[in-house]
Amino acid sequence: MTVLKIGLVATSDRASQGIYRDQGIPALEDWLARALATPYQTVTRLIADEQPQIEAALIELIDAQGCHLVLTTGGTGPAPRDVTPDATLAVADRVMPGFGEQMRQVSLHFVPTALLSRQIGAIRGASLILNLPGQPKSIKETLEGVKDASGVTVVPGVFAAVPYCLELLGAPRVDTHPQVVAAFRPKSASVPKEPLA
Repeated sequence: MTVLKIGLVATSDRASQGIYRDQGIPALEDWLARALATPYQTVTRLIADEQPQIEAALIELIDAQGCHLVLTTGGTGPAPRDVTPDATLAVADRVMPGFGEQMRQVSLHFVPTALLSRQIGAIRGASLILNLPGQPKSIKETLEGVKDASGVTVVPGVFAAVPYCLELLGAPRVDTHPQVVAAFRPKSASVPKEPLA
């Protein structure tokens, strides 16, 4: 049985130099542990905001490590050193614009500067790459969406669409804990058969 493999990439000049502790990868690891009901493995990379390094990390995680999903944190703004989307586009075969649109839609409920984000989703081979924010609070919001006071989702986060997207790309089925994020699948999507006893 193929196990879901997820690459986690944090881009930060200072964190990669040990000046301060990266918060992006621990936030992603914590969120995935709460959200996924499916067994998975993670492969992590902490690198500087250098486009060639980011491109190399994405290529290595997908082509060599076999990651089905790669989540990046940081480097998505308009500053000159924010080059994560540029690196993603450079190694991508196809762009998935809906992911970036939805990430900004979610973030606009919290900060008006969400318009400055250049976050994107893209496909390389049979793998999905998503550029996420660098701050733990923003990572959670982007993945889970906007919830009302009772915990009901009013604007879906981007991860709701990730399991079905991965399945369309040939990855293993991904199940989530719906109290964190409910995976959306069309009614026409096939349901895996129970193994024979």
